[in-house]
Amino acid sequence: MNQETVMPVLATLARVYVDDLEAALPTFVELTGEQPRLRFTYRGLDLASVGGYLLLAGTREALAPYRGTHATTIVDSVDQVLRIAERHGGEILDGPNEVPTGRNLTVRHPGGATIEYVQFHATARAAFA
Repeated sequence: MNQETVMPVLATLARVYVDDLEAALPTFVELTGEQPRLRFTYRGLDLASVGGYLLLAGTREALAPYRGTHATTIVDSVDQVLRIAERHGGEILDGPNEVPTGRNLTVRHPGGATIEYVQFHATARAAFA
């Protein structure tokens, strides 16, 4: 295994699609014993990470393009993920993009798993730590 195939994944968040972020948060705060680490808006969605969850709230229409993504994975380098995905025949569905927390990339991997990869900028990384 060469150096580049060793991918330092920092965290993987389970995606939870909700109708109302404010209504959903108290349950997840109590379940995890944590307050939201990050809260932001993106493409008509309200998002918050709490514990091992990424809550995505919005209308049915706003959520529709994202429901097929299985997880969000925080990584050191989106560019490295892009090279690995291309080498293994992954399909780039979106990105790389600048997003409120840094950069992201969504990949459908061979076998069908669809994962969003996020490389945090310094402020988001500090909030997530």
